[in-house]
Amino acid sequence: MSELVLRTEAIGKYFYEPVKFRVLDDISFEVNKGEFLTMVGKSGCGKSTLLYLLSTMDTDYDGRLFIDNELVTGQSEKKLARIRNEKIGFVFQFHYLLPEFTSLKNVMLPALKLGKYSPEEIEHRAAEKLRLLDLHDIMNKPASKLSGGQQQRVAIARALINDPLIIMGDEPTGNLDSKNTAIVFDIFKMLTTEHQQTIIAVTHDNDFAKSSDRTIELQDGRLLSHKKVWGEV
Repeated sequence: MSELVLRTEAIGKYFYEPVKFRVLDDISFEVNKGEFLTMVGKSGCGKSTLLYLLSTMDTDYDGRLFIDNELVTGQSEKKLARIRNEKIGFVFQFHYLLPEFTSLKNVMLPALKLGKYSPEEIEHRAAEKLRLLDLHDIMNKPASKLSGGQQQRVAIARALINDPLIIMGDEPTGNLDSKNTAIVFDIFKMLTTEHQQTIIAVTHDNDFAKSSDRTIELQDGRLLSHKKVWGEV
């Protein structure tokens, strides 16, 4: 039996500028542990808004959100911050690394913020995540000296440092060429199949979405389809 890690119930959301309109409408779905889920749809369909909401950073919505079988809707900001730090890792279109910090130091930052381990243990864990992504040889290089593909892989290692329940990606390959897009995709597949890491990623890249485990398609704020295999609804 599959283990649920995230569930939404009738999620809805309004924007109020320039006029009031419903950007998300009755969004209900589930995500299983170890699943590589992509979200697609035309610009403005609501997919990035939905991801932001799933990440608990947006709390102004209707419906209910559960993460790890815990109702997070209505929780205090302090509780939501703890959930984000412990259970969610983020990978964005741009890496947001600190350029003067080494790869190792960049990866360590979320764990230092969480404060669950000693600095020595955090450094060891960060080195292990970099080795996992075949980045051991650039561990002590400043982020500013890395290629774009290397920087994004370091950002993935950073997202993994606290062993999150879910990695959420907002266009994680949107700033990469085809070669580095393929590398990132292979990393995501390795993480899900070999390490049971759950990944939810918004993407405009149809090839990227086609090769994921399942795709959710949004249109005008509504859930248009779930696709187990691309083209099958």
